[in-house]
Order: sequence, then C-alpha cells, then structure tokens
Amino acid sequence: MLRVITLLLLTCLAACDRPGQEPMPGAASVPLSKQMGSDSARGFARALEPRDFAFPQDHGAHPEYATEWWYFTGNLYDANKRRFGYQLTLFRVGLEPGRPADDSEWRANQLYMGHLAISDIEKQQHHSSERFSRAAAGLAGATDRPLSVWLGPWSIRGGEAEPFPLKLEASTSEMEITLSLQAGTRDMVLQGERGLSRKGAEPGNASYYYSYTRLPTRGEIRIGQKRFAVAGNSWFDREWSSSALAADQVGWDWFALQLDDGSDLMFYRMRDTRGQAQRFSSGVLIKPDGSATSLSPEKVELRPARFWTSDRGIRYPVAWHMKVPDHELDLVIEAAFDDQEMPLSVTYWEGAVDISGSMRGVGYLELSGYSQ
Repeated sequence: MLRVITLLLLTCLAACDRPGQEPMPGAASVPLSKQMGSDSARGFARALEPRDFAFPQDHGAHPEYATEWWYFTGNLYDANKRRFGYQLTLFRVGLEPGRPADDSEWRANQLYMGHLAISDIEKQQHHSSERFSRAAAGLAGATDRPLSVWLGPWSIRGGEAEPFPLKLEASTSEMEITLSLQAGTRDMVLQGERGLSRKGAEPGNASYYYSYTRLPTRGEIRIGQKRFAVAGNSWFDREWSSSALAADQVGWDWFALQLDDGSDLMFYRMRDTRGQAQRFSSGVLIKPDGSATSLSPEKVELRPARFWTSDRGIRYPVAWHMKVPDHELDLVIEAAFDDQEMPLSVTYWEGAVDISGSMRGVGYLELSGYSQ
C-alpha cells in the first residue's frame, strides 16, 4: 500500500542534509493531495502494468521510480506478556530522474527518510522519531547483494540471496529496536494484480507491491533506559511507485491484521474528498495454508465505529467494524490505545490495534490524509 509518501521532501530537503530527528517545521500543514500531485513524479518511470519480479534485486532500490519504502510493523511481547507495537519504515525519494550530473560522492539525487515508533501498550505511551539524509558519502542508501538499507545508524540488513533472517536496528536517545525477523512458513504475497496495486484511474497511479505478512520476530527494544527481550510477529511491506493522488483523493486507511487462527488480512481504503471509499480500495485475505484471495471493495463492508481527536485537532477513526461476508468474518478493530499519532514532518496516525468479534487477533492501522 502507499505509505506516507514523502514527496514534500523535494522542496523541504533538496538543499540540506538532516541526520537528526527533528520534524521539519510547517511541513505537516501541506495537504497530502499537494504532496502527491501529478507534477511531483514527472520524468520518473510509472507502474503501468504487471511485471516479472526478480529477486534478490527487487528487495533493493529502484531509483527510476520516484518513491519507495521498506516498511515493518509488529506486535511483540516480553516474558511477562507485556505488549509493544513497533514501526520502522525507510523511504527513498528521488529528487530527479536519472543519475547525478557528476561523480562527486557528495552529490546525490536521492533522499532517504526514516520513521521509527514504539507503542508501549501497558503504559499507553507512544514514542516516535524521524531521520533524513542524502544518499551521498555513505550516509544513506540501499543494496540488494546483500540486502542492506541504511539511514545513518538505522538499518535493515539481510543475506546475499535470501532476505531472511532480516536484522532491524534503529535507535534514538528515547528508544531503540534490535530485532531479527525469520522467514517463517508464510510465502511472499504479490498484492493487487500480480504485484501491480492500482490506486487511481489514471494510468500509472499504482505501485508495485509485495508483502510478507507473518514473520516470527525476536530481539530487544529499549524505552528510555529500560530494555525488554521480546518476541512476536512482524509484517513487512515493499512498494515502489511514481504514483500521484488524483484531485478527488485525500488519503487512505490501511489495515494489516494477523488473526488468531493464522489468517492474515490486508485492506486499504482510498478516500475521496467526501471521506467515502473509492473503487480503487483493495486487499487480500491469506488463509493459514498460505492460499490468498483478493478482496475487492464490494466484498468488504467497512465503517468507522469510534473517533479520537488529537492535541493537534485532527479527528481520526480509531475503531472500525469490518465485515467480509464471503469468509464469515465480522471484526471489530480498535486502537490498542488512542494516542498513536505520528507528529512528524507529515502528521498521520499509525499504531497497534486489537481485533475482536468473529475472530480475535492483533494488527496495525494507518490513517493518512486527515487534517483539522
């Protein structure tokens, strides 16, 4: 699914290097539809039709496209069943198509941004941070052999031919994750039409998108000075795109659900200017045996059940009722706690959720494009 697209960096970061964690002043006031306007991706390749994926190359960067991201979320538990949610996303953003005009190691036409968050479910505390850097002088970058994506000390590292085990490392003075993700028994899933995930009517308003939906995870997290040995499951999404939001699109609601019977469900809901779901909404249900069934918007009944307003005055739907009648699913999806807003350069809501109803489970929810 489209993560929180970072095309606003084209104007905010074109002439600077930002290795720290401070948000860019005023950036959150830029509407998502402006950040993702069609002019922002001019000259880059577009996701127009299904393609043949090639690995391990496709685990690495695709600089011919305007944006891409390596995205991880998970619900983890310590030995006392204390639960934590986490998010680590590394974004690559192309400033311009092609390669730098000279071979200076300081010149770059790629920028990297990272988002890190930990949700302490017991204490109902959410910690978030971000980093920025040019892909120059070794400050940030990505390779496929071995898989390595790094942004200063934040990194995703895998093997030469296979990505697993994946090692995630990211830290700030406030928090830290050091995690190892195993392949598990679930195969990779190509989202949409053989990996082409359409987001709008205009040709090219799409991404190439695949997921690993249930990765056994072990490691350590730190909050402040306290460390916790944790284990659980993670979700890994990969997308690259030069997509743009259409004039009648304002954002999306994205669900990544891991059910207790071993099923996984992803669904994203593209919203129009009236807040209604569009026909480009889509998803997939993966059964415990690994079989996958596409979910069109006609097959999913989804409505907000409760709202929460942040200190910034943004009203988010933090509880939902989801029905998938063909699969006898009648789910209530609710924030593990309400205040999991990401008050970064782009403000959005992303956090751990609980699932009840016809099936129990946990997952992650992303709400983007909401404003005051």
